[in-house]
Amino acid sequence: MELSRKIIGVKPSTTLAIGAKAKELRAAGKDVVAFTVGEPDFDTPENIKEAGIKAINDGFTKYTAASGIVELRKAICDKLKNDNNIIYTPEQVVVCNGAKQALASSFMAILNDGDEVIIPAPFWVSYSAMVEMVGGKPVIVYTKAENNFMLSKEELEAAYTEKTKAIVLTSPSNPTGMIASMENLEDIAKFAVEHDIIVIADEIYEKLIYNKNKKHISIASLGKEIYDRTITINGVSKSYAMTGWRIGYVACPLNIAKCISTIQSHMSSNPNSMAQMAVLEALTGPQDSVESMRLQFEKRRDYIFEREEEIPLIKALKPEGAFYLFVDISEVCGKKYKGTEIKDAADFADRLLEDKLTAVVPCADFGMKNYIRLSYAISMEEIKKGMDRIAQFIGELE
Repeated sequence: MELSRKIIGVKPSTTLAIGAKAKELRAAGKDVVAFTVGEPDFDTPENIKEAGIKAINDGFTKYTAASGIVELRKAICDKLKNDNNIIYTPEQVVVCNGAKQALASSFMAILNDGDEVIIPAPFWVSYSAMVEMVGGKPVIVYTKAENNFMLSKEELEAAYTEKTKAIVLTSPSNPTGMIASMENLEDIAKFAVEHDIIVIADEIYEKLIYNKNKKHISIASLGKEIYDRTITINGVSKSYAMTGWRIGYVACPLNIAKCISTIQSHMSSNPNSMAQMAVLEALTGPQDSVESMRLQFEKRRDYIFEREEEIPLIKALKPEGAFYLFVDISEVCGKKYKGTEIKDAADFADRLLEDKLTAVVPCADFGMKNYIRLSYAISMEEIKKGMDRIAQFIGELE
């Protein structure tokens, strides 16, 4: 029996697979340091948890509208107006089962077979998989460290064809932690308007920014022409430590929002009703927990970057946001460890986990085969231990 050709060739998520392997070793009693996690290690704030519990106790456990309760969609509109200077109506907002579903449904809504989507590398692994699963074609553009891994005008133009339908913009970036400047955003906006293509703006890490001279800017805020061509993706997983609650949202032109709502109505009905009430509290309640978590991440960012700088043969840009350090290990590749040459980042990661019980994410599936990603969404104690082990491993290279 032949299965779907669109799905059979899509690889499972690398980050989840590596995290699972690290968990297996821990379950076997091993002292594993896992730099693999893509979620805050903080608990969901109490007021948000209480709102979810109240929803259960109040019997708010039934179906809601496929696009989410109107109170939450209004709160999202208020958030986008106040934080991002973008005006949407509740009808333009769809609440989804996580930002992943918001992204997948967005690609499904806009792409036809053969449509191309420009994805700058390094990129979060699921973007290209999502495009392929709906019959689109990912067009990977390899960006440069000297440009902070941001797309240049020349790279955009070189990637464009008559089949180009959309471009993915992620800021702050997973895996690099870099933030798009106003100049970057203006170049992308001009390109999108001139070629009449859609920008899918993934802004899930917007609250986690550490440089005082940097701020998050939503590309949809740069004028009506780009607003009309932008799908803004966001959620509460990273900012409010709510990964398991599975609530994200999309804000976009009305015709696209209607299409996404229709998709969701057939695929998953509505997002979790109790979680929607918790997110309503997250967006409208006290915001001090967000800043408290951001400050802790900033301390960890500073420490892990300083430690990386001290280790020979590896290098990285200092992250400006999110909670990842994107590390170039190309000088390690070709060196020998215990008599055997290290071929690439995947080989490096396998041996590091096996010999030093330290899990990192090799980034071939992010578009960069000689890079690894270290998440600092773990305790400072674990970061120190893990960086000690990485330094020891590299110190043992021949």
